[in-house]
Amino acid sequence: MLKILKYSFFDLMRSRWAYIYTAFFLLLTVSLLWLSGDIAKVVASLMNVILVLAPLIATMFGVMYYYNSREFTELLLSQPIRRRHIFFGQYLGLALSLSLSLLLGVGLPFVVYGVWGSAEVWDFMMLLVVGVFLSFIFSALSFFIALRNENRIKGFGLAILVWLFFAVIYDGLFLLALSLFSDYPLENFAIGASLFNPIDLSRVLILLKLDISALMGYTGAVIQKFLGTALGMAVSMAALSVWVLLPAWGIQHVAKHKDF
Repeated sequence: MLKILKYSFFDLMRSRWAYIYTAFFLLLTVSLLWLSGDIAKVVASLMNVILVLAPLIATMFGVMYYYNSREFTELLLSQPIRRRHIFFGQYLGLALSLSLSLLLGVGLPFVVYGVWGSAEVWDFMMLLVVGVFLSFIFSALSFFIALRNENRIKGFGLAILVWLFFAVIYDGLFLLALSLFSDYPLENFAIGASLFNPIDLSRVLILLKLDISALMGYTGAVIQKFLGTALGMAVSMAALSVWVLLPAWGIQHVAKHKDF
C-alpha cells in the first residue's frame, strides 16, 4: 500500500493542476496579508474560500483520478495485491497531495509573515486542520462514488451533486427548518444538525476560534457554550474523523465485492 501511495502521491504532485491549486492559494493568501495585515481578518476571508473550494477540488480530483487511472488499477488488480491496499493507497495519495498543496499555499505566506509569534496562531492552525479534514473527507466521498459507478458522466454528476448538497442545499434546508419551527427551541437541533455536515461543522469551529460566534445570535451562544468547550471540541473532531472513516470504509466494502 505504501508503494502505491507513494506512486499516486508523486504522480499527482507532478500534475500541473496541483501547481495551479497551490499557486492559487499562495497568491490569494499573499494578497490578503498584503492588503489587510490583520491575521484574524485574513483567516476569516480564507475560511469562506477554503470551505467551498477545498471540498470542490477534492471532489473533482477524486473522480477524475479514479477514472483516468482505471487501466493502471486493473493492472494492479491482476497482481497478487490486496484490493484494499490498492484503493487505500490511491485514495491516501490523492488526499495527501491535495492537503500538501493546501498547506503550502496557505501556510507559507503566514509563516513568512510571522504567524508563530502572533496571538492568532491557533486560528491559523484551525484553518489548516479544517482544510486538511475537508480534503480527506471529500476525496473519500468522490472516490467512493466513482467506485460505485462505471459510467463517468453519472459518477462525476453524482459527486458534484454531493458537494452541492453539503455546500449549498443543506444550508437552505437547515434555514428553512429554523424558519418553519422558529417557535420551538431549536438550539440543540442546530448543534446536532451541524455535525451532519462537515462543511458547516468546519465553519462553526473556525468562527468559534475567531471568537465571533456572537454573529450567529442566540443559537451561536448555545453553540459556543457546547462546542467552545474542550468536550465540544473533542466531539467536533471526532465527528470530522467519522466523516473520513465512513466513506473510507465504503471504499473498502465496494472494492471487496465489486466485479472488475
